[in-house]
Amino acid sequence: MTTMEKITIKDFQKMKDEGIKITMISAYTYPLARIIDEIGIDSILIGDSLGMTVLGYENTLEVTIEDSIRHSQAVARGTKRAHIIGDMPFLTYGVNVEETVRNAGRLVKEGKCESVKLEGGEERTEEIEGIKSIGIPVLGHIGLTPTYVNEFGGFKVQGKESKDEERLIKHAKMLEEAGIYALIIESVPWKLAKKITEELSIPTIGIGAGEYCDGQVLVIDDLIGLTFDLKPKFVKKYADVNSIIKNAVIEFAEEVKSGKFPSQEHRYD
Repeated sequence: MTTMEKITIKDFQKMKDEGIKITMISAYTYPLARIIDEIGIDSILIGDSLGMTVLGYENTLEVTIEDSIRHSQAVARGTKRAHIIGDMPFLTYGVNVEETVRNAGRLVKEGKCESVKLEGGEERTEEIEGIKSIGIPVLGHIGLTPTYVNEFGGFKVQGKESKDEERLIKHAKMLEEAGIYALIIESVPWKLAKKITEELSIPTIGIGAGEYCDGQVLVIDDLIGLTFDLKPKFVKKYADVNSIIKNAVIEFAEEVKSGKFPSQEHRYD
């Protein structure tokens, strides 16, 4: 898929059926969304991870629907081809179906998203059906689901115990039955992710779930080296933008102190 035609959820299914890997990146700003979109990434997820990567929160629980909408709007302005997915923050779902549907609608209507993502298993099926009933596609998310961080006791790999493995497989199948178009599997053993991928007819997107998923997602800040603290094993750093920025700012400061900047070429006559 390298054309400039808009990517839809139908394309995700087609890619799975044809054995073409799906690419997804979590990003939150206009400039990065524009760069990501121009090179042909299939989808951009405005993840609630923006709370940690952009806003400096300790975890994702503080992110509000307004945060998500504002960053989704920015991403949408920079995107023409990639499918735009809005992540539903903590407490924008899980209260009641009506509230969940309303918040999903806001991400689409105000945030310009084309589908929404929410975390959880069988406890989410009624809400997923409600969201779909008004025409909004839903991306599921199981495994290490960050809004459950307190229940999990931290950011820990899920599905290592046989009972947990059975539970995740069950939840994946129930989510598919509820109508999700694809499923993110986060931080689970690769053999379990492979099994889920093989048993579902819809695409799976892995993050810390091995190479057998139908696609992969990474957070742009992790990918380019702008993450400061949490460094999960599954992250591969493809660039060191942190050092590039530091060196540029150091050079700027030195030139200002020495009087080298601004020079004549940088002033108006």
